[in-house]
Amino acid sequence: MPVSDRARQLALSAAQAAADKKATDVVILDVSDQLVITDAFLIASAPNERQVSAIVDAVEERLRTQHDVKPVRREGAREGRWVLLDFVDVIVHVQHSDERAFYALERLWKDCPTIPFVDSALESTE
Repeated sequence: MPVSDRARQLALSAAQAAADKKATDVVILDVSDQLVITDAFLIASAPNERQVSAIVDAVEERLRTQHDVKPVRREGAREGRWVLLDFVDVIVHVQHSDERAFYALERLWKDCPTIPFVDSALESTE
């Protein structure tokens, strides 16, 4: 079953919030055929712990204000190297660039299709 419309909307909003805070390599994976616990993974990177934290805060704020959704679980925020936000329909992974390279979640989930995302800031400059 493909990703739900709600999960797609949440993932795209979260991706834009991350991009607005200068997240790099923002990728949305449709994991709905592989997992029953969620429909999509959002993966984003940042070069340092402070930026990881800023991205996480922006994603939480955007989904709370635009979609009235709060994460049911938040892990890794204290260390700031890999923060996981579980919004049920979407799981957001914000990783320090070193963790992203080491754990390579995209490689682990390479059989899953991606959901296209284009940063609106880049789109408006073209």
